Amino acid sequence: MSWFTRKKPKITESVDDNQRTVRTEGVFVKCPECELALYKGELEESENVCPKCTYHFRISARERLAKLFDDQKYEPLDEGISSADPLEFFDSKSYKQRIEEAKKMAGIPEAIVTGRGTVGRHLVFAGAMDMNFIGGSMGSAVGEKITRLIERAIKDRGAVVIFSASGGARMQEGILSLMQMAKISAALAKLHAERLPYISVMTDPTTGGVTASFAMLGDVNIAEPKALIGFAGPRVIEQTIRQKLPKGFQRSEFLLEHGMLDMVVDRRQMRQTITRLLDFMMNDSLLQK
Repeated sequence: MSWFTRKKPKITESVDDNQRTVRTEGVFVKCPECELALYKGELEESENVCPKCTYHFRISARERLAKLFDDQKYEPLDEGISSADPLEFFDSKSYKQRIEEAKKMAGIPEAIVTGRGTVGRHLVFAGAMDMNFIGGSMGSAVGEKITRLIERAIKDRGAVVIFSASGGARMQEGILSLMQMAKISAALAKLHAERLPYISVMTDPTTGGVTASFAMLGDVNIAEPKALIGFAGPRVIEQTIRQKLPKGFQRSEFLLEHGMLDMVVDRRQMRQTITRLLDFMMNDSLLQK
């Protein structure tokens, strides 16, 4: 009866080495400032702000608008407006190709998303720029969407809030992109004449022609903490003036200290702050012509 005593072969289950490792890809995010490993779900609950060092991660334009409006609901505006190629620009690839690639990557038709809704029951026309669309650059379509947003606010007697995040004017459109600076500024002058408020919120980064125009023209200029804000980059400025720039130059806190900003506000308090400002600025007695 040797078969009773015969050793049975061990049955081994073949397991892929990849399955032996706990998969954490996409579950944790490393903070670039304090290098803390953050659970993605927890990070989203804190509005993409590091709970340890308050580093503000970049977020999309649609996320910004949803966090601003009451019940995260708003009516999208001018979504059919997108860039053309008036100069038939071509570098390593055509401008048309870059636009199509940007649309797929960012999931939006242009570098700014605009919408209409209420903030603390106040009628607000808001726009948010997105760095994922060709670096948040300002071309003719961006200028047109912002101008229309302001014109709607004038017509319906609402406030304007714009979240800026941009590398500046879009070089592929040449002088046409630079003309948007004057176009938007002229529309904001009309808004001011109508005694309607404009709140500008600058996020990381806000540079170039956007800073040189509408981003700095708010009745109240706000910035998120440690956001890079300026026209030319620090390296270009140092080479021009041949001097070493002070620490923190062009960051929100430095600009606040030197009178370029009215306040620096944590993203988690941004909606409450804007609501409080609108409670004062949209006062009926102040809106009388």
